[in-house]
Amino acid sequence: MSTIHPTSPSEAQVLTDDEIFAAHEGGKLSVQTTAPLQTARALSIAYTPGVARVCTAIATDPALVHRYTWTSRLVAVVSDGTAVLGLGDIGPRAALPVMEGKSALFKTFAGLDSIPLVLDTTDVDEIVETLVRLRPSFGAVNLEDISAPRCFELERRVVEALDCPVMHDDQHGTAIVVLAALRGAAAVTDRGLGDLRVVVSGAGAAGVACTEILLAAGVDDITVIDSRGIVHAGREDLHEVKAGIAARSNPAGRTSGLAEALAGADVFIGVSSGTVPEELVATMAPDAIIFALANPNPEIHPEIAARHAAVVATGRSDFPNQINNILAFPGVFRGALDCGAQRITENMKLAAAAAISAVLGDELDREHIVPSALDPRVAPAVAAAVAAAAIADAVPGTTGR
Repeated sequence: MSTIHPTSPSEAQVLTDDEIFAAHEGGKLSVQTTAPLQTARALSIAYTPGVARVCTAIATDPALVHRYTWTSRLVAVVSDGTAVLGLGDIGPRAALPVMEGKSALFKTFAGLDSIPLVLDTTDVDEIVETLVRLRPSFGAVNLEDISAPRCFELERRVVEALDCPVMHDDQHGTAIVVLAALRGAAAVTDRGLGDLRVVVSGAGAAGVACTEILLAAGVDDITVIDSRGIVHAGREDLHEVKAGIAARSNPAGRTSGLAEALAGADVFIGVSSGTVPEELVATMAPDAIIFALANPNPEIHPEIAARHAAVVATGRSDFPNQINNILAFPGVFRGALDCGAQRITENMKLAAAAAISAVLGDELDREHIVPSALDPRVAPAVAAAVAAAAIADAVPGTTGR
């Protein structure tokens, strides 16, 4: 695993078009061999005729594919390009630089090989069928930048169809890091998760997943906001996923909008592109916690949020407390593949969040509620915790290797 040295915020932000496009020239990935090929004997071992013996062995015992090919450490990064970063539906070709970057992150932070696959279809049936047919080629699937609400059905169906770890990172990577950050923020403000009244602004992929994991972690009072107001059981315009959230959140029965939700709230988690007026932020409870995660423009500017909150986090690297999915997905997939798990379960995600929180130890403070995105301690800690949780729960496929 490579060692990454953190850069300063100013160094990370001063970017020019020339250096950006030069870094992407020819793409960001290449394939390197692990077997020597410099001699005739080496070629005979790695390719014909020697490779035929390995092929025959795998044909006799298909499980040997994990030992004698790269599938046990290969992640397919799959997108249809319909929800790329903050750019929206830009299509599969324009999404490819992001998927290449994701593959580079897998290699750098978790030592996992990865291949980007952008699909020229938005049809859920076609995407599922494509991945089923490609299944012998990879060991796990990272779904990426797929629009809601299709992403919920797609992930569910791919999980059901494949016997390998599958995770939509925009949902669960975000949720894992948000939970880790909230653990840190609660700790530095001397509160428990169960003491917090939380508002989640945004009911797309990230908002739904954040709500789900916070409920699983013991946060009892969550109010979710979408573009039409509070998500509550009395609304008739909710799709199946939002209706499920409505049934398990909003215990006070709030029915209007952001102003009602924020009044007296302890926590604001923004995973939408909306903006929040300062006068509403000022109505939050003392020692408020604000995660304004929209990029590049947070729902509440950190300087404004800091006037009213004890802890402020964003998705940006030029402010303290960056909530970045890099803290989660490399270790989650590494842990799942290391132990042979065929699923990524809720307990594995909770274990990942706890591991991220634990990395800081005595370094925890109000400007460091999660580790740096470049902290080399994180992925190994997450991988170990995820594998241990999978083995403890006897997730199908786990071997403990």
